[in-house]
Amino acid sequence: MKEPKVSDIKKYLNGILKINRKYVTTERLSKVVGHYPEIINQTLSFFEPMITMEPEYNLMELVPTLKKFIVDQEENKNLVVSRKPAIHKNELEEFESINDFVYKKMTSVGGLLDRNIVLTDRDLRVLKKLIVEEQANRKNHK
Repeated sequence: MKEPKVSDIKKYLNGILKINRKYVTTERLSKVVGHYPEIINQTLSFFEPMITMEPEYNLMELVPTLKKFIVDQEENKNLVVSRKPAIHKNELEEFESINDFVYKKMTSVGGLLDRNIVLTDRDLRVLKKLIVEEQANRKNHK
């Protein structure tokens, strides 16, 4: 089951807290939020699967779980993802073409293709850039 959207969960949580009763059903929440009860049940079944089978389930029991989910999602959102260093033109200028790349990186001393060579991620990205350039050149010459 895929995770629900944080915006929907915030909307449902605010609706539950706005009702100001001890017992809140999906039927009552649907009138406040403006979504069908079935959609609310489907979304909240991520947290409690019994909601779909029990129409009179008390949604006030889910309030701490919903708050924790929102906090966790916002913490994960703020994590910084490290970027891969960019490949610059001077790295691409080392190689005239794809064939030159293969010859320089993947051959042994005698010029024979060495099948045991493992390319690094950076080498693969350089090769990908060379392929894109080659495709652009071929497209322009047509």
